[in-house]
Amino acid sequence: MSRERAGGPAVSGGPARDPAAQPERTRLAWRRTVLASAVVAVLAARRAAHGAGDAVWWAAVSAAAWVALAASAARRSRELAVPRPVPLGVSGALSAVICTLAVPICGVVVLLW
Repeated sequence: MSRERAGGPAVSGGPARDPAAQPERTRLAWRRTVLASAVVAVLAARRAAHGAGDAVWWAAVSAAAWVALAASAARRSRELAVPRPVPLGVSGALSAVICTLAVPICGVVVLLW
């Protein structure tokens, strides 16, 4: 006799996953993060174009962080297409954290420079 859990019907390995809502929320969160980092990269590039000395270096760092974050987001979105995606690994999480922290740091430096 199948026993139901609080999270949904019993399935070998745990409760059933909502195939639509959770992956879509995760994709939207990645998309918002990439969009915010793109704004910082554009502002840094604009500042560098106006001739601020070290702004070119900060623009390059923020652009590199944006590219790395966009690549991570695209990879994670592809991984979420399967019914039981593998959890985000330590290296993927660490790179996302580093890129996510690099973007606001670059933004603050560019705005205050």
